Amino acid sequence: MTSWLTVHRGDAPLIVSFPHTGTEIPAEYESRLVSPWLARKDADWWIDKLYDFAAGLGATTIHTAISRTVIDVNRNPTGVSLYPGQATTELCPTTTFDGEPLYKAGAGLDPAELPERRARYFDPYHAAIEQEIARLRLIHPTVVLYDCHSIRSVIPRLFEGELPNFNIGTNSGASCDPALTLAVEAECTGSGFSRVTNGRFTGGWITRRHGDPKNGVHTIQMELACRGYMPETLGPVGEGEWPSAYDPTYAQPMRDVLTAILNSCLTFAQQAT
Repeated sequence: MTSWLTVHRGDAPLIVSFPHTGTEIPAEYESRLVSPWLARKDADWWIDKLYDFAAGLGATTIHTAISRTVIDVNRNPTGVSLYPGQATTELCPTTTFDGEPLYKAGAGLDPAELPERRARYFDPYHAAIEQEIARLRLIHPTVVLYDCHSIRSVIPRLFEGELPNFNIGTNSGASCDPALTLAVEAECTGSGFSRVTNGRFTGGWITRRHGDPKNGVHTIQMELACRGYMPETLGPVGEGEWPSAYDPTYAQPMRDVLTAILNSCLTFAQQAT
């Protein structure tokens, strides 16, 4: 593996993907950005800490240390929007979720840069996913790819009101067996946290690209509203206010539910034929 791409291999039929927890921005890109904080504002903060129990379940974990501002490995590489008609960010974002420009005036992103960034960071991430799916399919007839995300609870540019705690995405049912969806929903519903399935977030490129339930590969995205596992001021945030520090005590109730969710994914995979 490279210095920015980490794969921890387990033998259970579960892959846990961390595409947006990275904060590294190479110097050649960072010098053109408005500010380091703004460039890291939309990271999926502390998600890798929240799920650090996954390896103990025997899961394989895949993590990129590169910031989504450099390239977003959960976007369609052709540039086609995953959410037509709705505000979103690009393969190589030029704005934050709130619409703030990421690049300094006169130092904007040149479309000619995209192929190089894709070859350097995007393609290896997806190749790692494909390799781990192939490896585990030699051991198990069924594998679950669980894609981990989080987002601030209130972002008017992207969605109305306050986002539910758990946002399950299955590409509107196409990326996994309904039984897996029901199992994950049951854990969320029983937790007391709010949840929705295929609401504003139906699953990004990772879920859509790698899901192949007819051939034993079931993919599901979990987008968490940040307030469920970290102290969050709802609404706009400024530098010095975000992110709040990771507090294990605050995060524990959500972590308990997520442990049950990953165990339900394992049970589904182990029992599927």
